[in-house]
Amino acid sequence: MAKRRHRPNDSLHSAKSAKNDEFYTQLSDIENELRHYRNHFRGQVVFCNCDDPYKSNFFKYFALNFNFLDLKKLIATCYAGSPVASGELSLFDNERPKGKTVRSPHKIEISEVLENPASGSNPADVNYLLINEKNVLTRLKEDGDFRSPECIALMKQSDVVVTNPPFSLFREYVVQLDSLGRKFVIIGNKNAITYKEIFKRIKENSLWMGMTPMGTDMLFDVPENFAKELIKHKQEGSAYKIVDGVVKGRSQAVWFTNLDIPKRHEDLILHKKYTPEEYPKYDNYDAIEVSSVAKIPMDYDGVMGVPISFLDKYNPKQFEILGSNRGVDQDPNGVYGNGSYLNGKETFKRLFIRRINI
Repeated sequence: MAKRRHRPNDSLHSAKSAKNDEFYTQLSDIENELRHYRNHFRGQVVFCNCDDPYKSNFFKYFALNFNFLDLKKLIATCYAGSPVASGELSLFDNERPKGKTVRSPHKIEISEVLENPASGSNPADVNYLLINEKNVLTRLKEDGDFRSPECIALMKQSDVVVTNPPFSLFREYVVQLDSLGRKFVIIGNKNAITYKEIFKRIKENSLWMGMTPMGTDMLFDVPENFAKELIKHKQEGSAYKIVDGVVKGRSQAVWFTNLDIPKRHEDLILHKKYTPEEYPKYDNYDAIEVSSVAKIPMDYDGVMGVPISFLDKYNPKQFEILGSNRGVDQDPNGVYGNGSYLNGKETFKRLFIRRINI
């Protein structure tokens, strides 16, 4: 289960205390998204750089599907301080001081997974995989931070990065991926869409939403102590849900990728016609308010403000993204980012778009 981890460095104290970094991705959510990328994984080196292989469902998914996806290699790295479950053993257990419940930083490199595992064996179990001498578990010299030179070197050896990075460091994580020219499929908070560093890449068509619809309810496994905090301080249904007696954290999480996927080539079918009465203009900007994606008019060639859920239907050959009302990509007159108002009241988050080839 990929952990949006606490950072081990003192300089990252704020990220270290961020509760959003303690969510673990469920295998079902990983399977539902990654089944659309099979052709992108064939013959590639996949790197999961925020994933303790003893816990991560990302590692488990790729280990179980190593041959089906025809991977060249699978690499996963574990940061210093990943918690160890009660009774759980690993290669580096003898390095832990007595009573210590965190793991040493390490990497695992999987080059071969046998087609027919021994009876009763789990083909995604680290200790089983290490029986094969072609697979190696090594202690890292540094702390496993994705920004460490050691982990950056591993990323440069990889073709596709797939993980659930720390939400609190999401901006920095994406900038690093971009600077190294990596392909990726990652999970982030929906609010990241209007981060300057992220929106810039969405507008430039170097990053987009994954196949899973943005409205899909994603639940995450959480540590027991955090589950207790959720029950004590948060509302069931909004911050968490109880599934079969187990507390699952709920987050506004979405998939981001720069791998080509089918939905980027599907035209949004429009059926509404523009009328000034149904589509009022903003008080402070020459654009019309479109309250839902289904209401985008087929015959309007000006600027429109639409909900961010539009990105689920975004085809860059059909629409142009101009900016947002949340402080990113301002136009020459400085209008973007000042909010969008109707009759003196500010609307929710909006993207400004325009149709292409009317």
